Amino acid sequence: MSKRKEIYLIRHGETDYNLQGIVQGRGVDMSLNETGRSQAERFYKAYHHLRFDVVHTSELKRSQETVASFIDKPIPHEAFQELDEISWGKYEGIKSSPDMKHEYKEMMSDWANGIYETKIEGGESPIDLQARQRDYLRILEDHDAQKILICSHGRAMRSLICTMLEQELSKMSDYPHGNLSLYKFLWDGDSYEMTLFNNRDHLKY
Repeated sequence: MSKRKEIYLIRHGETDYNLQGIVQGRGVDMSLNETGRSQAERFYKAYHHLRFDVVHTSELKRSQETVASFIDKPIPHEAFQELDEISWGKYEGIKSSPDMKHEYKEMMSDWANGIYETKIEGGESPIDLQARQRDYLRILEDHDAQKILICSHGRAMRSLICTMLEQELSKMSDYPHGNLSLYKFLWDGDSYEMTLFNNRDHLKY
């Protein structure tokens, strides 16, 4: 069997915490709100005709609910903690404040300058996140499936993309995302090629 794979990587739909500016990492398990469910439905309508072999999600509800229509089709579904969002530690479930914004800005500066060990108290660093994502990529590359839909989270996607493309994590900011943003990749058995960048055309209809 060919090792070539088509990989569709999306961010989950909107939650009330997204709307309210409340921090949600891997320790916050919110469901989609009405807008998020509508976004998920639009994505399904745009891509349900593709014959995905498997759907991969994180272990969090917002990820699994986003692709529930594909899972119910039914398409085989596997959930991985390795695809969970980064942990934002003490700030999870808390609305942004000036002090939080200042600490976050300093941390982003460290990350942009290659200081990847910096993290929020009680949370994960990019190095921590990337370590579990490397475990997932080994599973993905060994998987028999050739057309795979992956639903994950914003920061997790930025890190995963850098890892797939063998780029430094300082490049994470090069990969913007919104709710239901789509990135597409081809894997030839050795390396990944990005063929679609932050696409949200499916949300226009």
